[in-house]
Amino acid sequence: MNTIQRIIKNTGVLFVAQILSHILSFFYMMYTARYLGATGFGILAFALAFTGIFGILTDFGLQQLTVREVARDKSLASKYLSNISVMKIILVTLTFGLIALTVNLLGYPEQTIRVVYLVGLSVVFSAFTTMFYSIFQAYEKMEYQSLGQILNNTLMLGGIIFAIKYRFSVVGFASLYLLTSTCVLGYSFVIQRWKLFPRLSLRMIEVDWSFWKSTIKEALPFGLAMTFVMIFYWIDSVMLSLMKGDIVVGWYNAAYRMMLVLLYIPQSFIAAIYPVMSKFYVTSQDSLRLPFEKSFKYLTIIGIPIGIGTTFLAKKLILGIFGIEYMNSILPLQILVWSSVLIFMSMPFGNLLNSINKQSIVTKVTGICAVVNIVLNLMLIPKYSLIGASIATVLTEFTSLTLCFIWGFKIGYTILNRKVAIIIGKVLIASIVLGLFVIYFTHLSLFVLLPLAGLLYFIGLCIIRGIDKEDLDLVKGILRKA
Repeated sequence: MNTIQRIIKNTGVLFVAQILSHILSFFYMMYTARYLGATGFGILAFALAFTGIFGILTDFGLQQLTVREVARDKSLASKYLSNISVMKIILVTLTFGLIALTVNLLGYPEQTIRVVYLVGLSVVFSAFTTMFYSIFQAYEKMEYQSLGQILNNTLMLGGIIFAIKYRFSVVGFASLYLLTSTCVLGYSFVIQRWKLFPRLSLRMIEVDWSFWKSTIKEALPFGLAMTFVMIFYWIDSVMLSLMKGDIVVGWYNAAYRMMLVLLYIPQSFIAAIYPVMSKFYVTSQDSLRLPFEKSFKYLTIIGIPIGIGTTFLAKKLILGIFGIEYMNSILPLQILVWSSVLIFMSMPFGNLLNSINKQSIVTKVTGICAVVNIVLNLMLIPKYSLIGASIATVLTEFTSLTLCFIWGFKIGYTILNRKVAIIIGKVLIASIVLGLFVIYFTHLSLFVLLPLAGLLYFIGLCIIRGIDKEDLDLVKGILRKA
């Protein structure tokens, strides 16, 4: 299987798995939000955000470094796995201690603290799961990671249905996260033993201090970058909780979680292409430009119409999914969806920089954006509540994309040219047509409207040659070789 086929296969596997996973997560999120109400959902959302910020300390860049280095040299897999296992034990112990200490110092009610403890323990187990996922990804065995994601969301959906039937409290719902993460960790361990390392010692522990020193040094920029990203992703929910209360967090997260669901598209693509680009940097640096430019083009083609379509359908989506109690989530969704569009466009830059050992630039960009986001939230939340948090998120992502363009230009990977401007223009034209179609036929069911709108968009894009002959030839070549 050649490089292009591997990228398509891995992207396809992850994409299909992500679709199934997000269908499942869509239902369990909807059932959870409807059953718990905005206040209960707000408590759970706060716990997920709070532990998400601290959770990055359980990995601190080790996953991305492992993928990059093992993708380049498979013989390092056992070395990374056996040493990082010990590192993780230390990291998760420190992380859970910090979670427990901080939530108690903040003076939250006992119920909220119990929810945070349970979700925090699930983060501990998930930290070891991501260690196995990094090996699967480095070996380009995305199907194992995909099955793990499907298993996770299947168990969650089943657990949520059970919890609703037997009228669990929000604490009971939190316990489902712990139970599910434990099961998925067991699956990941079995897969790595059965499929990848059947002869690896069950002890699977090694302490090589020289390896630790070099690994931590290399992983640090990844870890700092992910820390800043997690702060940016979740600090708004924590700040809303402290300033405005649980019900506002619930309204905000109804919109915010829908925005996060959209990110499975670029994440699937980037996860598949990252190992390939990491190898290109070692073997053929001239080959890096094509996947970088194509990933930017394709993610832009997908992202912009999603932004326009969601803006016009926000009311229908929120009321249909969450119910009338979440009416206040409509405007935040209309704002937040544009942060997703900007993320679609900036992700290829982050992937490129990580692939060529320029992760320190990613750290700088995410660090600046984390500070910008906190400052904007402090300015906007007190006066504008969840609307202010939504605006802060979009402005932060715009800052991120701008910085990515600037640093891309500095290292010789600029895509600010006439060709790209024409492509974006064509995407906007086709997206406006999509928006007009959605407005006119808004009375239709979403299950009918969304596929028709998507089909119209891509037909229009082909007609005005937003998808050109090179793109079509690439697809035809892949299909012939498949």
